[in-house]
This record gives sequence, structure tokens and C-alpha cells, in this order.
Amino acid sequence: MSDPADAAARRAVPPVICYPVETLPAPDMAAIDVARARLTRLETVTVPPREAAAFRVPAGHFFRIHCTEGPQVGDLNLWNAADLSERFYSGKTRALHGSHVTRGARLWSAFPFLRPMATITHDSLGWYGRDSYGGAVHDVIGTRCDPYTHRLLSGGSYHHCCHSNLTRALAAATGLPLAEAEPHVHDVLNVFMCTGFTRDTGQYFMKASPVRPGDYLEFMAEIDLLGALSACPGGDCGAEHSSDAARCHPLVVEILRPEAPPAGWAPPAPNGYDRSHGL
Repeated sequence: MSDPADAAARRAVPPVICYPVETLPAPDMAAIDVARARLTRLETVTVPPREAAAFRVPAGHFFRIHCTEGPQVGDLNLWNAADLSERFYSGKTRALHGSHVTRGARLWSAFPFLRPMATITHDSLGWYGRDSYGGAVHDVIGTRCDPYTHRLLSGGSYHHCCHSNLTRALAAATGLPLAEAEPHVHDVLNVFMCTGFTRDTGQYFMKASPVRPGDYLEFMAEIDLLGALSACPGGDCGAEHSSDAARCHPLVVEILRPEAPPAGWAPPAPNGYDRSHGL
């Protein structure tokens, strides 16, 4: 058993970053900025409060998630438009870029593909940083509000949580039955959500989002994407989620075409690992 002095010494050992990212392929933000300076809107998709909507973005195009009427959090899922098995991997994105993402971070896809699906190209909430509670916006921590946890904690059934909303939206976009669509719904990017971990218990917390009408988060699609966005039933998530009590607002997704793709850009290839796993 360690003595108190030994325990204190162990606590004082500095941490090591699990995934140094010096060799991580990085986007050419200067070239992206040139491309995003001339964008043509192709489509606008409105996500109603407590609902979700799907949208498609060709590789090399941009999409923006807008706050338009009042503070509202959104839960984002992304898939390869041609193959639902390639989907956003929030855990690996978190390991590479940190618990919250902003301009320059990339959203990575699941194994065995592990390639950038989208790059964040503009964040009007980039000023927020990290507050005195350790909170920040756009997290890849939370899983999404869902009816199973709601049932576990409250005993009730709630059908307009983000998991159910995304399931319905994916089913509508693909023609899959609900039971076949649901397994493709995955951990999300919590757009505009302000979250962190409590220092004493390490619990996931949320607080009222700083997002206001006019704010937006913008991405460039690295591959052909199918996306789905849920306008969370928690509204700004300042008090609760998975309820009809919070004040909720719509979100708007814009699909934008550049005059030309960023100079030197091409859709990334799937990860080059040979999948032999030592055999």
C-alpha cells in the first residue's frame, strides 16, 4: 500500500498526451478560406424544434448550421452518403482534437475507414473558449439524449429526444424501417452546447448555451455526406433535456457550393491499415 507521501508524488506526475498530433494530416485552412469566400447557396433545410431533419452535402461543398430565432442546441450525426457503416466517430475525434471542437478541427469516421469526414471552417462562438467552470461549446463528449436513459431514470417514455429524432430522420432519408435505421444512429457532435466535467465528481454537466441568432458553425464536407441534425428538446440546455418544458427553437442548415474546391484538395482515401491484425 502506498504511503501518503508516495501517493502525493504520484498525483504530481505530469500527464502525457495520448495522441500527439504533430503528424496528423491537417487541413489547408488558407486554401479553404479562399474557397469559402465565394459560396452559392444550393439548399436550406429547417430543423423544427424537438425534431430532426436530414440533408446531403457533396464532397468539397460546405454546410452551415445556423441559430436563427433563439438559443438552441443541435445534435449532429454524419454518414458516408454511399455507405452508412462509415459514420462519425466522436470518441476518436475527441482523442485527437479534445473534448470540444472549433475551427480547424476535423470530424473523423469510424474504423476501418478513419478519415476526415468534415472540417470545421468557421465558428462564430470561437470567442467563448473555456469558462471558469471548465465549460466550452461544441462538445464530442455527450452521447445524445435518448429514450432508454430517460426510461431508466424517470420510468417514462419520451419520443422527441435526439436519439429518436435522428432515428426518424435517417429512416425518412433512406427508406429504412425504424428498426434498421436506429443502429446507425451514433454519438453526436453537440453543436452550440456548453458542457464540461465537474471538478469534484467528474460528472458531465451542461449550462445555458451562449449561442444567439446570427451565430453559425460551418463545415467543409471531405467526402459525400448524409447528415442529420436534431434540435434538442432541451432548447439551450440550461436546465433540462428530454422534456417539453424547455423553450425550443428551430435550427437551419445551409448547403453551399464553392466556385472551386480549395486548391490542392481531394477527398481523403480510407485509412491505409491492411486490417491483418497480426495474422
